[in-house]
Amino acid sequence: MISEKEAMIQRHSVRNYLDKKIEEDKIALIQEKIGELNKEGSLNIHFSEDAGKTFRSFLSRMSGLGSAPSAIICSGADSDDLEQRVGYYGEKLVLYIQQLGLNTCWVGMFSRKQAEKLMPAENGERTVIAIAVGYGETQGKARKTKSFEDVTEVFGDADGAKGAEQAPDWFREGVEAALLAPTAMNQQKFTICLNKDGSVELIDNGGVFSRVDLGIVKYHFELGSGHKAL
Repeated sequence: MISEKEAMIQRHSVRNYLDKKIEEDKIALIQEKIGELNKEGSLNIHFSEDAGKTFRSFLSRMSGLGSAPSAIICSGADSDDLEQRVGYYGEKLVLYIQQLGLNTCWVGMFSRKQAEKLMPAENGERTVIAIAVGYGETQGKARKTKSFEDVTEVFGDADGAKGAEQAPDWFREGVEAALLAPTAMNQQKFTICLNKDGSVELIDNGGVFSRVDLGIVKYHFELGSGHKAL
C-alpha cells in the first residue's frame, strides 16, 4: 500500500467510473475506517455499496458521476463547525480509499432525498456532502492551482513575495500540500497565515462549500507540514 502522502500527491478527482463493484475485503476496510473517523470526528459518515439514484440527477449525469457504483454520505449533528469537520475527516477517508487503489470525487450536487433513503440522517443531523467511490476509467488529472504567494500571509505581512522569503521549510511544505487539496470548482478560496508565534491559522474567504474546503485544506496542510493548524 502506498503512503498517505503518496496518495495525496497521486489522487485526483475522478468523475467517470467503470462498471465494476468494489471487492468485499476493501468494503470491509472502508467501513472499519469510517467507524474510526466517525468516533474521532463526532460525525455520522455512511458508506453505500450501491449508490442507486444518489448521483443520477441531471447535473450528476452531465458530469459523469451517475456512473459511480458506490457513495459515501457525510452527515453529522448540526453545528457551526460541522462542514469543516466533514471536510477534514472526509479527506482522511478519501486519501485512505486512494491508498486502497480506488478513486473518488467530492460531490455537492446530488439527490439528498435519495441519499437519506440510503443512509437516513438521525434527528438533529444534517447531510452536508457526498463522495463518489469506485474504479475510475482514468486516474484523473492535475488541475491548475494558485501559487504560494496567492494563498499565504506570513508574520502579518500580506506581501506574498516577501512572505515566501521568510517562511520556514515546514510551512512551505504544508502550503504545497494544501494546494493539492480538492476544492469546490477549484476555487481555492482560503488563506494560510503563519503567525509570529509559529501558530498557523486558516481563513475561509467564502464561496460554495468553502467551509468543507477549509477542512480538506487543513488536513492537507497538517499532513504536509507535520504541524497543527487552527
